[in-house]
Amino acid sequence: MILTIDIGNSDTVLGIYKNDKMLDHWRVSTDYKKTVDEYGILFNNLFSFDDVKIDQIDGIIISSVVPQVVRILEKTTIRYFDLKPIIVGPGIKTGMNIRMEDPREVGADRIVNAVAGYQKFGGPLIIVDFGTATTFCYISKTGDYEGGAIAPGIGVATDSLFKHASKLPRVELKRPDLAIGKNTVSGTQSGIFYGFMGQVEKLISKFKEEIDGNPIVIATGGYSELFGSEIESIDHILPFLTLDGLYYLAKLNEIKQDG
Repeated sequence: MILTIDIGNSDTVLGIYKNDKMLDHWRVSTDYKKTVDEYGILFNNLFSFDDVKIDQIDGIIISSVVPQVVRILEKTTIRYFDLKPIIVGPGIKTGMNIRMEDPREVGADRIVNAVAGYQKFGGPLIIVDFGTATTFCYISKTGDYEGGAIAPGIGVATDSLFKHASKLPRVELKRPDLAIGKNTVSGTQSGIFYGFMGQVEKLISKFKEEIDGNPIVIATGGYSELFGSEIESIDHILPFLTLDGLYYLAKLNEIKQDG
């Protein structure tokens, strides 16, 4: 079995794969204050729901945008799993050319998404990751990572709104019944939801203007199911694209599985 771990700024998503199938997945808060032993207990508790034992894990691969947590989890996997994880970064095999001015600037999660998307659909591709930041990535027909855009995620944007507009109440993030709100709550929900949709649709449209060919558009990340079904230009909603990409990279970098 392969344990895949994607550490984001807000959430950490984990998945267990066996023979090319995801057995289960979990989403927990990213917490750099947790100790090695606390993470060890967390893994053991999560695995118990599927009757998976720690010693059944053959390999571990991690992508992260939070370096402090990587260091803690690396110590955790060595102590509790007796395994040194693969960390997505310079030197790892990806099979993808990064055509950026400085390839080291590209977040590990974006590369993993790009690899997974290209393996599933070929190119050209646009991948929209609805996370703490909303990232847009373009992968060419030949499988090169060509660049992208980064915008504030909806959680960050709404938190900032409520922080700086003290009279606005915090509202549930959902699709409103009408764009024209009849009260402060419905009006705020409309502005947040449809305003964010407009941002995503506009960036996808601008990408398509600059791309040779008709790209497939994939949505992934924590809010992908909420918004992906509302945006017509999105072709596929794959919430666990990053975990699939990590599993592919684990095999590409020759993590072996028993059985």
